[in-house]
Parts: sequence; C-alpha cells; structure tokens
Amino acid sequence: MRHLSHLSTLLWKDLLIEVKSRETIISMFLFSLLVILIFNFAFAADAATLKKLSPGLIWITFLFFGVLGLNRSFTLEKENGSLQGTLLTPVDRGVIYLGKFLSNLIFVLFVEIITLPLFTLFLNVNLLQHFGDLWIILVLGSIGFISVGTLFSAIAVNTKLREVMLPILLYPVITPAFIAAVKCTSAILRERPVESYSNWLSILILYDVVFLVTSFLIFEFVVEE
Repeated sequence: MRHLSHLSTLLWKDLLIEVKSRETIISMFLFSLLVILIFNFAFAADAATLKKLSPGLIWITFLFFGVLGLNRSFTLEKENGSLQGTLLTPVDRGVIYLGKFLSNLIFVLFVEIITLPLFTLFLNVNLLQHFGDLWIILVLGSIGFISVGTLFSAIAVNTKLREVMLPILLYPVITPAFIAAVKCTSAILRERPVESYSNWLSILILYDVVFLVTSFLIFEFVVEE
C-alpha cells in the first residue's frame, strides 16, 4: 500500500505539471501534425498504396513525437533540481521509474488517440473503422517503446548531448517492438484474422514484459550512477 501511495503521488505530480504547462502534449501534437502534413504531400499515391504504407507511417510518427516527449521527461526536473530531491526521499527507485513510465505512457497514448483522425483525414485511411482492434496494438507498442525510452531518458538526461543521445540509444533497442507493431497494424488494416499475426503479437507482448521488468529492476543503478 505504501508503494501504491508513492506511485499515485508521483503520477499525480507529473500529470498536474503537464495540465498546468501543457508543454509536452502540445509539442508532441504539433510535431505529429507537421509529420503527417509532410507525409501527405510526399506520398501522393492512390488509396490502395497509402493503405499499404500507412502502418509504417503511423508508427514512424508515433516514434518521432514519442522521443520528443521522452526527451522532456526528466529534463524539467533536472533543470529545477527536483529530480535530486525526489531521489533523496525514501521512495523505492522502482516506484519512481513506474511513476515516470505511466505518465509518459498516458501522454503518448493521449496524443496517439487524437492523432488517428488526422491520419484518416490526410492519408485517406479509415483507421477509426478498425479502432476496436487497433487500440490493443497501440497500447502494447507504446508500452514497449515507453518502458525502454523512460530508462534511456534517465541515462541521457545526465549527458551534454541528451537530445541526440536518447534516439541513438533507443532506436536500435526498440526495433523488434517497432517491427512487430507495424506487422500487427498492417494485418488489422487488411482485415486479416488474429491467427495471421499472432506470432508478431506474441513477440510484442514478450518484448513488453521483458523490457518493462528489466527497466524496473535496473533503474536504481542508472540513477545512482
């Protein structure tokens, strides 16, 4: 119960800061809007071609604005000195990681949901029609992406080139989850049965479990160093 109380306090703190500033969500949304507009003009293809390309375009967009949000995850607290204050409190380091992971996940999922209609509008691919199956892949793909990204964000925040360091560390590690998410999304948009992409779905779930647990366990060593 004590850990749950600490977790809810840390999560509420991050949500309250974002509600007051709106810096992270607005910057992620504007960036995703810009990427979608560029895709719209870059890929002047027919509807069938866009439907084939859209899974990759969707996850590339999510990846870009997700890194933007992760870069700000620890930066504000580092600049204000509150990160050191949080680490000095008698709160388990794993709970601090889970609090930051959950707040990052909520921000990314919120922007993903409000971005999907823009893909439907600009790329002429009706994603909302498949939202019932698609949201599961969005959640699983985002968990894998954010679990690793939150850990690497804590590492990168102590480096001089943190904006460059985070993508360099993150992109190679999340490639399996990214490929699995694209494959699952593509199968859903083509209205294939679950059996046709169950292997990719298993890889995505396994990736989430392994990297979420691993990041939770080693977060203490990362922040102590």
